[in-house]
Amino acid sequence: MHIAIYSRKSKFTGKGESIDNQIEMCKEYANRHFNNIEEFIIYEDEGFSGGNIDRPQFKLMMKDAKSKKFNVLVCYRLDRISRNIADFSSLIEELQKNDISFVSIREQFDTSTPMGRAMMYIASVFAQLERETIAERIRDNMLQLAKTGRWLGGITPTGFDSEEMIFIDSSGKEKKLFKLSPIKEEIKIVKLIYKKFLELDSLTQLETFCIQNNIKTKNGINYSRFALRNILTNPVYATADEDTYNYFIDNGYEVYSDESKFNGTKGIMAYNKTIQRKNTSNKLRDPSEWIIAVGKHPGIIKGKEWVKVQNMIERNRSKSFRKVKNSESLLSGILRCGNCGSFMRPKLGRVNKDGIQVFYYICELKEKSKREKCNMKNVKGNDLDQLVIDEIKKLSYEGSSLSKKIEKDRINIISTKNTLNAEIRDIKTKIENNQKAIANLVNTLADGQESNASKYIIEQINELDEENSRLKEKLLELEEKAESNNLKEDNIEIINDVMAKFADMIDNANVIQKRNLIRSVVDKITWNGENINIVMFGADSRKK
Repeated sequence: MHIAIYSRKSKFTGKGESIDNQIEMCKEYANRHFNNIEEFIIYEDEGFSGGNIDRPQFKLMMKDAKSKKFNVLVCYRLDRISRNIADFSSLIEELQKNDISFVSIREQFDTSTPMGRAMMYIASVFAQLERETIAERIRDNMLQLAKTGRWLGGITPTGFDSEEMIFIDSSGKEKKLFKLSPIKEEIKIVKLIYKKFLELDSLTQLETFCIQNNIKTKNGINYSRFALRNILTNPVYATADEDTYNYFIDNGYEVYSDESKFNGTKGIMAYNKTIQRKNTSNKLRDPSEWIIAVGKHPGIIKGKEWVKVQNMIERNRSKSFRKVKNSESLLSGILRCGNCGSFMRPKLGRVNKDGIQVFYYICELKEKSKREKCNMKNVKGNDLDQLVIDEIKKLSYEGSSLSKKIEKDRINIISTKNTLNAEIRDIKTKIENNQKAIANLVNTLADGQESNASKYIIEQINELDEENSRLKEKLLELEEKAESNNLKEDNIEIINDVMAKFADMIDNANVIQKRNLIRSVVDKITWNGENINIVMFGADSRKK
C-alpha cells in the first residue's frame, strides 16, 4: 500500500494547521485505517491559493496518479485540494480512472467506503448540474440574441468585418452590439465564386479556376474545395427574402425571425452551426439545430441564386465522382513536390507488356492548375516505390549512417541520464536537510517563545521554507527532463526494432502492410525532378 498525502497552505505562519501538522494528521489517520503501508509519498504546496490547481506539487501528484505510484490519496480537508467544485470533480474522476481512493479527514470523505463513493457521486452530480445549467443558459441567451441579428464574435466570414454599434435600450441605457460590415474587395471575390460555381457546376473546376486566376483566401492561401464549399453553403451571404425563408422552413431549420422580416433588404445570420471542442476541429451540427435569423448586414447573393447553389451542391454530393485511387502506390500522403510543396498523387498509366499496372506520381497543384502554377516532372511510381524500399533497407544494416547516429544518440542519452539523476539526488538531499533544519528550529522556537531571538528563528524558518519551494520547483523540472530523456531512450530502442523488422518483413508484405511499414519510419519524401530526398523519423535528411 502506497499512501499519497497532499497538503497546501496559502502562506507559512508557523502555527495552526501548518503543512507539518496536516501531514502528521494524515499519517495518523492512514495508520489507523489502512494495513500494510509501505510508503508515504508527500506533496506540499505552500504559498498557493486553493482557487485553482496551478500548483507545482499538485501537478506532480496528478502525474504520479496517472503512473499509479500510489493507491490512496489523503488530505486534511477538502479545500486543501480545491475550492472549485469543477476542479474537485475532475480530480475525483482522474483518481477513479486509476483505481485510487480519496480520503479527506475533516469531512470523513473516503471513496474506499460505500458512503464515501456516494459522496463522490453527489459531488459529480452537482458539477454536472452546474455544467448543464450553464449550457442551457448559454443556449437561452443565444436564442434571445439571435432575434437581434447581431454578430456574436469569433472569426468573421470572408467578405465581412465586425463593426460596433451603439443603441439605447428600452430602459434608456446606452448599450453596444456588433454587426457584420461588408469588405468591398472580399465581397467581389465571394460574388465571383458564386457566379463561377453556377456556371461550372463543379467544386473541382471552381478550385482550378481560383488557382489559375490567383484568387486566394483572406489568409493568402489557395482555395480548397472544402473552403469553397463553406462559402457556397454559408447562409450569411444569402439575402433574407421569400426564397430563403421557404428553403429554411422546408428543410427543417429553426427560424427565429418573423416571415415579414424576410423582405429582401438584409442578410441572414446562422447561429449554433458547429460543435466546438478543445483540440479537435469544429464539426457542423445537423441543420435542424441551427438557429436562423435575419441579420443587420446587407445580403450579398439573391435568395433564388443561393437556394439554387444549395440544390446543386446537394445533387452533386449524391452522385459524387471519386478519382480512382491507385491501390498499388506506397508513397501517397508522404511524397511532396520539391517545387511547390504540394502532395504528389498517383495517376494510373497503361499496363505494360509484363501485365504490370504502371502508374506515375503527379504534383497535385500541377494537376489542379493545369500546369499553370507548377510544372514539376512526373515520376514513375513503380520504380520510385522500389527505390525507397531499397534505400530504407540499407539504413537498417549495421554500419549505416542511421545505425551510427543511433549509437551516438544512445551514448548522449545515457550521459544526460546520469547527470540528471545525480542532480535529482542532490536536490532531494538538500530538501530533506532543510526539512530537518526547519523541524529543529521549530522546536527551538517552542522552547523559548519569549526569547528575543525568536524573530530571527522565524526568519531562518521562512528562508529555509522559501529555499525548499524553489528546490521543489527545480526538482519537478529535472524530473520532467529525466522522463523526457527516458522517452528518448525508449524511442531509440523502438527505432532499432522497427528498422530491423522493416528489413525482415518488407519483401513478403502485401501493399497495405508495405505502406504502413514505410510510414512507420519515414517522415516525408520530396521529388525535385531528378532526385528524391527521404526524411526519416529521428534522422537527418538524406538525398538519394
